[in-house]
Amino acid sequence: MIITRKWLEEFINISNISTDEICKTLNSIGLEVDSLERNTIPEKVVVAKVLSKEKHPDADKLNVCQVDIGNEVTQIVCGASNVDAGQIVAVATIGAVLGEDFKIKAAKLRGVESNGMICSSTELGLPKINDGIMILDNSIGELTLGKELKDYPTLNDDIIEIGLTPNRGDCLSILGIARELSAFYEIPLNELDKYIHYNESSIGQNFKINCDNKINSSLVFKAADLSGFNLDLIKKLRLSTIKKYEENKDIKNILSYTTHSCGVILNAYPKSKSSILEIKKDDNGFDTIYFNSQILSKPSVLQNNFEEVENEFLLEASYVNPELISKLVFDKKIKTSDVFYKSSRGSEPNISLGLDYLSNLISKLGGTLYKGSIDYIDDKEKLFVDANIKKINSIIGQEIEKNEIEKILISLGFEVKEPIEDTLSIKVPYYRHDIKNVADITEEIIRIIGIDNIKSKPLCIDEVNRVNKTSLDLLKKNKIRCKAVENGFFETLTYVFTSKENLVKYGFKTVKEDLEIVNPIVKELNTYRTTLLLNLVEACSNNFKTGARKASFFEIGTIFDENRKESKKIAFIHSGAAEQEDVSNAGKPKNMDFFSFAKKVLNTIGEFELETMQNIDNKFIHPYQSANIIIDNNIVGFISKLHPSVANDYDLNDTFVAQIDFEAVKNDLTKASSYSKFQASRKDLSIIAPKNLEFKEIKKAINSLNISLIKQFNLIDIYSDEKLGEFESLTIRFTLQSNEKTLEDEDINLVINSILDILNKKLNITLR
Repeated sequence: MIITRKWLEEFINISNISTDEICKTLNSIGLEVDSLERNTIPEKVVVAKVLSKEKHPDADKLNVCQVDIGNEVTQIVCGASNVDAGQIVAVATIGAVLGEDFKIKAAKLRGVESNGMICSSTELGLPKINDGIMILDNSIGELTLGKELKDYPTLNDDIIEIGLTPNRGDCLSILGIARELSAFYEIPLNELDKYIHYNESSIGQNFKINCDNKINSSLVFKAADLSGFNLDLIKKLRLSTIKKYEENKDIKNILSYTTHSCGVILNAYPKSKSSILEIKKDDNGFDTIYFNSQILSKPSVLQNNFEEVENEFLLEASYVNPELISKLVFDKKIKTSDVFYKSSRGSEPNISLGLDYLSNLISKLGGTLYKGSIDYIDDKEKLFVDANIKKINSIIGQEIEKNEIEKILISLGFEVKEPIEDTLSIKVPYYRHDIKNVADITEEIIRIIGIDNIKSKPLCIDEVNRVNKTSLDLLKKNKIRCKAVENGFFETLTYVFTSKENLVKYGFKTVKEDLEIVNPIVKELNTYRTTLLLNLVEACSNNFKTGARKASFFEIGTIFDENRKESKKIAFIHSGAAEQEDVSNAGKPKNMDFFSFAKKVLNTIGEFELETMQNIDNKFIHPYQSANIIIDNNIVGFISKLHPSVANDYDLNDTFVAQIDFEAVKNDLTKASSYSKFQASRKDLSIIAPKNLEFKEIKKAINSLNISLIKQFNLIDIYSDEKLGEFESLTIRFTLQSNEKTLEDEDINLVINSILDILNKKLNITLR
């Protein structure tokens, strides 16, 4: 953001404050000054008048001019194509120094004497406004022949460039910076000139606008006759300073000048293309202005590109919520113009102010305004923020009086209601789009007080009970990390953002549209992740692209649900070979299999059970090699082979993934217990069961016996043939042991018979 001191003085009286002090203040209130440049016109450059112009006798491109420099008439040879008799110009007289090796001397040019030089803007150290000499006018002050230009304060200006953060769209104007200085120095803003020169025409007699009530933009229209309008010198120089000046395009220039002055986004339409306008949403949801079904502009996104060949124009001021327009442009990926930079950061919402300011400038510079205006204003309630005084002071770390806090906020344009039990009800001004909560309010107070005025205090640490859920979760997390590393997993840390397109492609849920990221870092990270697995699969893919034969990762991190509610998950992935190449596998290791992967996960997080997945809700899960993870009879996650189509998309080999709820993983202390000194007995039991019967039902039936002698049992073999038909043979190995004696055959048979009885009774299963 570029401002100049004299431009700023049109909005606030800072005559008693030095430029250096202003720069220091801007830095202290969070508007960092990147550079300061001082324009000073050299000595012996005077206001002069060209009395006559004649062609040089020996040079086609030179003119011999008689120039009145105040105290005498002198002859100057000039090569500028735009020099002419009657012009008021800047002349560097004999002895003037315009640069290190550029001193004006009396000379002869092709045999003709020349006593000085008629200067261009760049030769005086000013911004370029044309390819010829600079024509002076009264915008710099009253023109007096012979008076030195260094005595015109408006030309000898200080240029300040400010590095604004994206959230401070309210400071993308001279008025915005003036508001900040007004609050800091407690100096009121200047009252803007309200003079407008009207002609006899009315806007309603010449222009008709049909507007859909569904548009989101606020719009105000005025009409102007610009036949006598001419941009003055000082505005040309200021526009050139901010790199917005276009030669011979005065109408576009005055719009740019007004926008930079007061922050309101402006546009113009020639009367021939705006006599009947229609405003409605286009197919992408953008507010759009049409003339004869032809798109003229999209307010705050794409400006009208007009030729300045007419005299009568419809003038438009617009405003739209920056969050709304930023998200829409990002989603639809449409072309935008320079105006989107301001509107997406928050332009000035007081659009009537912008049109009144523009109308005043036009009136002063020879134009006239049509009577009346056409308004489409979207009236919205200001945001209220309740801020407790104690909370504000606790954030600052220093006691600030309530009256001082109210005074600062009011000076910044906030409306403050009387406190209720030390809680202020604060109404945020429309132009402060960045203020959302009490932390933002506190930041405003600190800016004006000055961070250097906040006293340093020693850090006070009170000894309190450090054992809480946070500390226990940290211990559990570190324990899991160590276990994961022991089992060959490498820890990763990925963004909490991911690609919405990929989430949708692979069937994962996404955050609701109205809760999405407004301004993503990059296209590939345009939404909150609802799973850890997508990022882990991409990490594996990147490793395989660099020549890896295996990749084994884990991550403990946050994911979000559709309502952007956070939860913590643990995710594992293994792709490719189960082990490194070495002599034992002859350099050809086998790929990881489902149960080996499950064992690594179990060794990391502790015991769990598996059951067949009934509902598969994403395309990562393999339909035949997948299972729910069960802890304490609750489904807490899943484990699966990566679906072959997904593996193929990422050029991966056999890949296995798992995702578990972090809160469900136990962190119980390992307790020592006595063990039996008597020999254990192992007994295999083969039974006939239907093929469609899940083993968990058998397990549930056996566990219901609650026999203490059964220490462990596992399914070790499955057999089927044509004779068995729809049945199959299951072999279960039992480990039986007593803490009191060595088991005899009678004890063992009693247990086995009890098992057979319960299986027969509950599941109709018999011994093979």
